[in-house]
Amino acid sequence: MKYSKKKYKARLVDSQINKYLKTFPITYIEGPKWCGKTWAAINRSGSIANLDDEATYEMAITDLDLILTNTYPELIDKCNLVPNIWDKMRTLSNRTTKKGRYILTSSIVLNDEKNEKTFNSGLERIGKLKMSTMSLYESKDSTGVASITAMYKGKQKNVKIEKLSILNLSKLIVRGGWPENLRIKNNELSLIAKKYISSILTKDINDDKKRDERKMMHLLKALARNESTVVTVKTLMRDMKEHEHKDIIESEKTVFDYINVLERLFVIENQEAYTKNYRSKERIGKSAKKHFTDPSIAAYLLNLSAEKLSKDLKTLVFLFKSLVERDLRIYMENLGGRLCHFRDNVSGLEVDSVLEFENGDYALCEVKLSESGVEEAKKNLLKLKSKMNKPPKFMCIILGLYDAVVKDKETGIYLVPINALKI
Repeated sequence: MKYSKKKYKARLVDSQINKYLKTFPITYIEGPKWCGKTWAAINRSGSIANLDDEATYEMAITDLDLILTNTYPELIDKCNLVPNIWDKMRTLSNRTTKKGRYILTSSIVLNDEKNEKTFNSGLERIGKLKMSTMSLYESKDSTGVASITAMYKGKQKNVKIEKLSILNLSKLIVRGGWPENLRIKNNELSLIAKKYISSILTKDINDDKKRDERKMMHLLKALARNESTVVTVKTLMRDMKEHEHKDIIESEKTVFDYINVLERLFVIENQEAYTKNYRSKERIGKSAKKHFTDPSIAAYLLNLSAEKLSKDLKTLVFLFKSLVERDLRIYMENLGGRLCHFRDNVSGLEVDSVLEFENGDYALCEVKLSESGVEEAKKNLLKLKSKMNKPPKFMCIILGLYDAVVKDKETGIYLVPINALKI
């Protein structure tokens, strides 16, 4: 693939990368394949060493110095292919006190015990950040007239916007946030997700040991059928037995192993439970919701085109939540916070998303496809607010099919279409 700095599309993570290059000798970018890590790194690199190239790889594992040019910042793309990469990088970074010397990218969490120990011992010299697929704001599918920051500060204004159609919303889900997919034809929207899963199955899942491709596919489909839910291993095993007729995974240990490798590859993400500020902490559910890193993956695994999805409202509700929570995760990570969810296991009270800010503040968000769910969402948010020791900074309902950003006069709850939201 040819990379051009002129064609680079700005990403929210750019400001973090620039900051890290001024602060650390080594900037390490991890995240799912094809999300744009290499593009972001090349856009600010002086030289590139791509370890996918066989000759470059052979030189790198012999002596890392052989692939370096001393033209900074030096990009080492797919650094996970080099054994004991942190040992080698620490040696290089110790030669100088200058910042912004090296950028490393990886599509897999480097959890080798020795690598991890070396990484942790050199944290003051390594800036680590995560990149995701594109949010709707980054892909120019959100106007950005509503922002998390403005709501946090109480400065969000009411604004009219153009309402999405069900079909266009479905297209955004099926297309996903893959940079390479932005100009794709409508009848080819799922091709990137298809190629992504194929690449994961045929190569990446065998990074540390051999795994069964067909069984992994059955697990992926089970995860897709349970997208945006708190799902247990037992539930996934029952789901596979119900839907698959052969090659199902019989062992819980194997399911845990397969899920672990999917997490290491950033195929699935955990939306952790929010456990702070609630008055009855012993009732709080502590299990994470599981999401694919991009909703297009679930749509592909469920064999859904945009047209099919637009006519399957039950599935659309879950995949719309996946789309919203992908964007919220991206926005919160770039704000230095995190995305959580909440459930009271006794009363059943649930809230889709809790935005936890770096300073300990939080906000409550419900996700609804259309205006018909607004009143129920308001009641949920107000009920949870009444049971918290510390009030949320704001509450909002994020909608798929709505034509305005509005602050409800009675409750102070914001109504925000997903195609209006930004960081």
